[in-house]
Amino acid sequence: MKKLIGALGLALCSLLAQAQTDKYNIGVYYFPGWADNQKGAVFPQPWEKIKPFPEREPKLGWYKEGSDEVTRQHIDWMAEYGINFVAYDWYWGKDNKVFLEHALAAHMRAPNREKVKISLLWANHDGMLASKDNFERMVTYWAKYYFQRPEFLRIEGKPVVFVFYADFLQADAAKFGSSTKALLESAQNIAKQNGLPGIYFVAGTGAASPMIDSFAKDAGYSALSAYNYHQGLYSPIQSHNYEQLDKAYREHWSRFVSKGNLPLVVPMTSGWDKRPWGGSKDPLHDMSFGEPGLFEGHLRAAKATMDSIKTDAPKMGVICCWNEFGEGSYIEPTKKDGFSYLEKVKKVFGTP
Repeated sequence: MKKLIGALGLALCSLLAQAQTDKYNIGVYYFPGWADNQKGAVFPQPWEKIKPFPEREPKLGWYKEGSDEVTRQHIDWMAEYGINFVAYDWYWGKDNKVFLEHALAAHMRAPNREKVKISLLWANHDGMLASKDNFERMVTYWAKYYFQRPEFLRIEGKPVVFVFYADFLQADAAKFGSSTKALLESAQNIAKQNGLPGIYFVAGTGAASPMIDSFAKDAGYSALSAYNYHQGLYSPIQSHNYEQLDKAYREHWSRFVSKGNLPLVVPMTSGWDKRPWGGSKDPLHDMSFGEPGLFEGHLRAAKATMDSIKTDAPKMGVICCWNEFGEGSYIEPTKKDGFSYLEKVKKVFGTP
């Protein structure tokens, strides 16, 4: 009898371990661009640029972003349809001040905030970083206001921070005589001084970059990913439809899996159409918008990629985006498509 109980116990442990292994941790990027008269916003009244494209009107209407009611509803929808975490686009100025923080702040005060974890996508656009002191003040701000919160996403106990473009960080660091490695080491020290085991930095990069071979790991990153892609590894032009965009992503995924030496947070996309923001340099690139059926196929290919990666790291993916209405990358429910995109996420990856 004891042997039978022992065998059953081992079998149960094995099943539980398998269930944990098979869980997919799916996130979504969030663009905090839908409140009027915000410093750093694309336009003073951003919804006015979207209104000529009525198919993009959110199901909640032309809402006031950062309001408690809207944020609570967003969190509920994300949780219901299998979104585990939301990485808020996050901005830090050369004046050592944060901006466009209203959506993240609303999430942190929401009564349902722990239903969906939060993370940061540090939007380190070209030239945004001024100095080592500017960087360290930013990391200190993270440690003080975000990292200790129970709803903050952690891996190995470390808060997760996505870096929009790792190449920009390296270039900016070089301008003031530093390096990515030196800056990330400084960040880890700040985290440890605040009682944390460190920071789990995710490098945003393309699969053709030397970042994926050895640079990112040597510099102190923990994983690789991207915000979005516009063309494949072997194409001289950007995509002209969603099928081409999907193929481009798959090319990046494949090279990451075969050549990358860090875990991959698989980047996914709902499409691209930048006409409300003035359009892409190649107008045909703005024909790369998706539709739910094609999006499902894209998600299934991403899931297969996650399954193919032999690593102890979590099976993770991140979708661009919840609400990039100006760029045509969104899965937030709209009056035209309803919950179609979220339903595909739930269908492919299941509930958390």
